[in-house]
Amino acid sequence: MNGWIDQALWCLDRRQATVLITVAWIQGSAPREAGAKMLVSASHQWLTIGGGHLEWKAAQFARARLSAGEGADRWIEALPLGPALGQCCGGMVHLLFERLRESDRGWLEALRAGQQSPAGCVREVGLGEAGVAPWVRVWVPDETDAAFHEHSAQPDRLLRPDPVRGCLTLRETVRPDPLHVVIFGAGHVGQALVHILGTLPCRVTWVDARDELFPDAVPANVMIEATDTPEAVIDEAPPDSCFLVMTHDHALDQRLCEQLLRRDDVAYFGLIGSQTKRRKFEHRFRARGIAPERVARIVCPIGEPGIEGKQPAVIAVAVAAQLLRLRAERSRQVAAPVLRAAEAAH
Repeated sequence: MNGWIDQALWCLDRRQATVLITVAWIQGSAPREAGAKMLVSASHQWLTIGGGHLEWKAAQFARARLSAGEGADRWIEALPLGPALGQCCGGMVHLLFERLRESDRGWLEALRAGQQSPAGCVREVGLGEAGVAPWVRVWVPDETDAAFHEHSAQPDRLLRPDPVRGCLTLRETVRPDPLHVVIFGAGHVGQALVHILGTLPCRVTWVDARDELFPDAVPANVMIEATDTPEAVIDEAPPDSCFLVMTHDHALDQRLCEQLLRRDDVAYFGLIGSQTKRRKFEHRFRARGIAPERVARIVCPIGEPGIEGKQPAVIAVAVAAQLLRLRAERSRQVAAPVLRAAEAAH
């Protein structure tokens, strides 16, 4: 998730001295993946790089530099998790520390704009050496970008030596999350599901005509659509979106399902209900001449098999698990062409 960009800009807007910490390189086992972020000020901390002693030590390094007010704005700390920190992971984590200043606003705003494009954009951080000034730049990669593909082929190592400039360079891709979820219904299950998805790496569009059911505040990755024409939301959703139909009205559920069955680019199509509801809907769709293979795309009942229970929170957990499994499968599909491009480059 890219909420760190907005949080960093929020700190700059308030002139709050802040250090951005990135997991730049993992050797062995570690509590978080390469690219995980944390922001630290003198008195606050946002996001996480894995908790525990590692996180405490990273915050200590950041605050010491903020307090000193001198030294390089960007530096690397290599922390062995077992010997130095007493953590059971036992690997080695290399952290990139960046003291953010007003001069960093440009690349942060460029990232915020660039992450909305399908290809995303790349952030490159050069630590510099004698005679080479440190730098940060942002650009949109393409299929001929050999340097980008070489870095992307090693997801645990964003930090590499730059063969031209002779210094360490971090490259990371910032792009929209591949999982876009459209939820129809602001009832109990919808509320519970949005509560969970609001903490996960995805984008959510939440649809209902009953505006009074929506909470006053929603997570940053959730957009509310209070509309009495929900079919239009289906037509406007991007390709490979995931849809969950869970309204208060079976007739509306059926209309939304029929609209979704017209699309050929739906990644997931879930309908809340029992096997009995599914059979009734199947019978009605057959009567309308809808091909059985299209109807078979509907997931009903919804949720990861084996997670039983009818409480809204239990259903929400089961559905979130199902969506996260789909997200992992799609992420592997996205990574495959990058890996092939890197192999071809060699």
